Amino acid sequence: MDSPCIRGPGAAAVVLAAACAGATVPYTEPAAPAPTGAVDVSLFLVGDAGEPDDAGEPTLAALRTAVSTAPGERVVVFLGDNVYPHGLPDSAAADRAEAERRLAMQLAAGDNARILLIPGNHDWDHGGADGWAAVRRQEAFVAARGAVLLPGGGCPGPAVIDVGTRLRLVLIDTQWWLHGGARPEGGDGGCGPGSRGGVVDSLRGALRDAGSRHVAVLGHHPLATGGPHGGHFTWREHIFPLTEVVPWLWLPLPVIGSAYPLARMNGWSDQDMSGRGNREMRDSLVAAFATRPPLVYAAGHEHAVQVLDGVGARHLIVSGAGRFAHTSSVTAIPGTRFAASTGGFARLDVLTDGRVRLGVILADAAGRGEEAFSMWLDTTVGP
Repeated sequence: MDSPCIRGPGAAAVVLAAACAGATVPYTEPAAPAPTGAVDVSLFLVGDAGEPDDAGEPTLAALRTAVSTAPGERVVVFLGDNVYPHGLPDSAAADRAEAERRLAMQLAAGDNARILLIPGNHDWDHGGADGWAAVRRQEAFVAARGAVLLPGGGCPGPAVIDVGTRLRLVLIDTQWWLHGGARPEGGDGGCGPGSRGGVVDSLRGALRDAGSRHVAVLGHHPLATGGPHGGHFTWREHIFPLTEVVPWLWLPLPVIGSAYPLARMNGWSDQDMSGRGNREMRDSLVAAFATRPPLVYAAGHEHAVQVLDGVGARHLIVSGAGRFAHTSSVTAIPGTRFAASTGGFARLDVLTDGRVRLGVILADAAGRGEEAFSMWLDTTVGP
């Protein structure tokens, strides 16, 4: 596991400067706890949990404990990359049982809650030719166990779910935008808006018609990040690049090692924010949000937990640290309020009076969770 790079108050007050670059986020006081009896919905957001340790996954253990005691209606959303490395294989595949185990561990962490899953790039066969089929296999598998993968059918979405009295969830499949293989187009498979323009129009409608509900748009790819997908690399990635593949392989490759980070910073992959397809996707989403920005846009993909001021949405959450032993470096960028490269997840408590509290819970190796950052969100309705 990478050394944790943590910025923020409480349990996250430690800054390991040798592992991280950028300015330290100023300390902010923890928010007052949400009154238990006033919580309408407890929403948990965790991504990239698709390779849980079979001996016990600390992040999922901490999540299960938090969910079990949460007030109000409980909802857990897994933000993609629910099965590493290539999604759920065919039933005859040799690795099918292991893939099922990985999914089942996540579903078990959401006992006594409504469980939703969003596809990520790994669920789409890591962008491979079997992607569309793999997503549909995962959809059927979780449906048989009481959970729902949305948007369904490999469609781009948006899928709209109203929860409680004050919250609307809008789920989108961002990998649909980036996938180079077969995918539903122009309404194939009953998708409805099967074009980029149709998705943008539907997003605008979902935001416009939300009424007094707060809107959380949930996808896999972030709109902003201080991690490698955002082009932010530490000395470790430049000098010891093989640790990205094998965490313990600290073989120094100066100069040569910089080739990989530099390629990613310059548009080598659409999975990174520098990629052309990724930029076009983000521009489309931000355009859809312009008239009425959502309260929150939350994503995974980056193996860290971050809270940032809005780009498109009023608040951004990156919650892709669902695997305790698989995290990526992270640094403060403009707008960062909190950043941690250790296992954890985000929690939103939506109150009946419309207030919304955000908490970030970090896990330790024993599966104990501790809130490391909290704030009351600005719920002022935008233009």
